[in-house]
Amino acid sequence: MPRSSLAVIEPLTEPPDTGVPLGAARLSEQGELLWANDTLIEWLGAASLADLLQSQAFVLRDWAAQAPRWGDVLRALQQHNPVSLTQLVRRPGAAADPASQRWVRLHAQAQVAVALRQPVVIHLTLHDITDERFFRSVVERLPMMIAVRHQDGLHGYVSPASQAVLGVPPQRVSGTPPVDWFHPEDTARARVEAQRNDSGNGLGLESVFRMRHANGMWRSVAIRGLPALDDPAVRGVIGVLRPLSGAEQAGATSHGGDALWKLALDTVGDGVWDWYPQTGREVYSDRCLEMYGYTAAEVDAMPSGLDAVTHPDDLGAMREAQAEHFEGRTPSYVNEHRVKTKSGDYKWVLSRGMVIERNAQGQPLRVVGTHTDITSRKQSEELVWAQANYDGLTGLPNRMHLRERLQQDMLRCQRADQPLTLLFLDLDGFKEVNDTLGHAYGDLLLMEAAHRLRECVRATDTVARLGGDEFTIVLPEMGYGPALERVLGDLLSALNTGFVLGSDQVFVSGSIGATLFPNDGTDVQELFRNADQALYAAKEAGRNRFSYFTAALQEAAQTRLRLSADLRTALAEQQFSVVYQPIVELATGSIRKAEVLLRWHHPQRGAVGPAEFIPVAEGMGLINELGEWVLAQAAAQVKVWRAQVHPAFQISVNRSPVQFRDAKAPNSGTQWSARLQQLGVSGDALALEITEGLLLDNSAEVRAALLGLRDCGVAVALDDFGTGFSSLTYLQKFDIDFIKIDRSFVQDLAPGNTSLSLCKAIIVMAHELGIRVVAEGVETAQQRDLLTRAGCDFAQGYHFSRPLPAEQLQAWMGQLSAKAPPPAAAAESAHSPP
Repeated sequence: MPRSSLAVIEPLTEPPDTGVPLGAARLSEQGELLWANDTLIEWLGAASLADLLQSQAFVLRDWAAQAPRWGDVLRALQQHNPVSLTQLVRRPGAAADPASQRWVRLHAQAQVAVALRQPVVIHLTLHDITDERFFRSVVERLPMMIAVRHQDGLHGYVSPASQAVLGVPPQRVSGTPPVDWFHPEDTARARVEAQRNDSGNGLGLESVFRMRHANGMWRSVAIRGLPALDDPAVRGVIGVLRPLSGAEQAGATSHGGDALWKLALDTVGDGVWDWYPQTGREVYSDRCLEMYGYTAAEVDAMPSGLDAVTHPDDLGAMREAQAEHFEGRTPSYVNEHRVKTKSGDYKWVLSRGMVIERNAQGQPLRVVGTHTDITSRKQSEELVWAQANYDGLTGLPNRMHLRERLQQDMLRCQRADQPLTLLFLDLDGFKEVNDTLGHAYGDLLLMEAAHRLRECVRATDTVARLGGDEFTIVLPEMGYGPALERVLGDLLSALNTGFVLGSDQVFVSGSIGATLFPNDGTDVQELFRNADQALYAAKEAGRNRFSYFTAALQEAAQTRLRLSADLRTALAEQQFSVVYQPIVELATGSIRKAEVLLRWHHPQRGAVGPAEFIPVAEGMGLINELGEWVLAQAAAQVKVWRAQVHPAFQISVNRSPVQFRDAKAPNSGTQWSARLQQLGVSGDALALEITEGLLLDNSAEVRAALLGLRDCGVAVALDDFGTGFSSLTYLQKFDIDFIKIDRSFVQDLAPGNTSLSLCKAIIVMAHELGIRVVAEGVETAQQRDLLTRAGCDFAQGYHFSRPLPAEQLQAWMGQLSAKAPPPAAAAESAHSPP
């Protein structure tokens, strides 16, 4: 995996988390990127999420070699603790210039699988704190010395003004306890002030102290402290230090200290408020009033200051946070709420403050704090949340949000002893619309379908999009019965109505699988699995319908799962074989054709029918490998029979529609020519049998494949004719050599009945189009004779022979030529898929 292009320049003392989100991402526990929002994708210079996933340019585990603290981050995540880290990052591939670099706070949190207690996915949020760096640079240019005392009692950050105040560079002060710089006679008072500050009983340091200067003299310095114990980026006290002149030393007042402190806060962009709870009086700094567009007179006219324009929904939490601090249960007051501006809009603010004066009874007399505008951060967080929880096309909840809602609904229904129904739904025919009209029209169809689905359910129900044309519907407090069937009927009816897409009108339908909580399952994954099995059953039953989950469906699904596992090794372990059923020319009785059929001899289950394992092989992508193996067996055998039975012998091979769409399978004329040359046979030695459904596929790949077969001389037979969506248009459009009449028409043949009339019509129509006809499932002499008189060209079935291994069939053909009777037919299907 390539190393990350995000270069860590230097660590930074972590600032308050008020920056604007730069982006969000999710990673696997191995550090591989799974998802990123549009903001991060654009900032990283990627065209799309797919491009970013392919390049893997953003891989956090590659920071281990660059960030000294990354080891601590990984250990914290492994212990399921959230982590924040601040770094300077550069856009991948960009030069090291200010425009390509941003200071960001990275917040990482592992989402944990409760059963396993192991990280499943790491959620990341990156906040842009470049502006905070700017304000820091402003602070560093102030004539006052700014110093931070951490909880360990030592100086952390110290501004460059220490050179002017104490005559030493910041690094000389950083890492030392403040009392080291005080006059011995002032150290005791400084410790008392520090303890009072740390206890949360007041603002703390508001005094003048004598401090040691580098020239050996003691200098009087006014110190104002701002506790920040609630801020994880500081965890200590922010001090503002300014040397006093002689006149100032004599007349310094608390008012002057307040002005200095408020000036420092206004400089970094925070609005300052000064509140006297016993009188209700509240004073705001110019910056605070400017944030909301009010003047001092307008605010004074309000009954409760800015509280009067606080969003009503936020007042309760704000009052509770204030009471917690006033009663001494929290070291400071911290709350996020919305304040209405003069223009009528609301701004999100982070309000922080502390009681700095109490009366003898401990009631707060004075509270001082700040307002920080966090509107942009809140809006960005809401956008990131929406992108992570909602489908961008339809606006429906996505898979992640669906799981959260479903879990909540399950808990609520469980407490109320009520059922819950989960539906899986997908659109029948969506692929054809998408392929024919294009993805833009496919998107329009999905958006309209989502709208119709929402209209069919209650406001308390959830309609979500899992992806593609798959939707999920959660129906709390609704079980099986008339109410559910009405909803299911409405859903199917809504999808059956035509969709107008631009100038086109298209028709699709829906298939729905339903499962019931708690009867069918008690956890989300189990319900998903059950609904999916029921959906599969609805599609197998013909689509445009719904199916309920049953134990039989679960057993069938488990059987398919076991077959899937066994199929992966069956071919390598030589569990497959082929048999051949002769195709007899009715006019002469001669045999110049045969159909090859695939058989699976399972080591435990015995014979497994093609009708059971072929759909499984198609679903898991093994059908092309099986089909090519059958084709190779047929090619080898037809060479033998052309040499020993007849030089024009031909073997028919069934070909799955899935093979025509497989890029690895031979489909073009050039590919078929190369494949036939590899097999050592000419094209006329083989015939490929296809189903009518394949002709409905209007894709260029299928058309090219059928034309390629014609160009190579390979015959094409249309299997099970009459049971699907047969159309003369398709017979004219594609070169079809044979039509195989389905056994359902042959089994009831009798003189003068409808089946005979249909067979005659098919035969006449085919001959008019130059197509020869093969009748399947011929089991009696009467059926044979009626077909012969109707002009049918060929027939196959148990009346002639059951499917046999190649050696037995060749021996039987030799006996037949000597007028020997055919072997007895066993109770086995005469026709099966390959």
